[in-house]
Amino acid sequence: MNTTLSKPILGGIIGTAIMTLLMFVAPMMGMPKMSPPEMLAGMMGVPVFIGWFMHFMVGIVFAFSYVILLHRIITVSNLLLKGIIFGLIVFIFAQIMMATMSFIFPMPKSDDSMLLMMLGSIMGHALYGAITVKIIGHFDA
Repeated sequence: MNTTLSKPILGGIIGTAIMTLLMFVAPMMGMPKMSPPEMLAGMMGVPVFIGWFMHFMVGIVFAFSYVILLHRIITVSNLLLKGIIFGLIVFIFAQIMMATMSFIFPMPKSDDSMLLMMLGSIMGHALYGAITVKIIGHFDA
């Protein structure tokens, strides 16, 4: 497979998997339960396995958005910091998309602290970005 295609695919899959793992252990650290695949499935009325598929596809699409556009915009040379910045951009975009989707699909209710959920999501997206960018590496296209 072409390296231009394989690195973002691999980075998106591994970054999403590690982010998801953090979300599974978050409740053990006092954070609220967070499951993007279940939330997507619940909002759209589809089976959870489709929510999982969508979650990983979104991770791959974001990795390609880094390769196509964001690696030029984020001018930091340190890959870890560049990845964290990328992850925070992804977090902001995800929040905008979730707000937009809430006009179309019913949002699941949560009794958990919104602040803790946002902090957990920021941590997860920063980790996703750091892992994804580290796997993709310096990209000069």
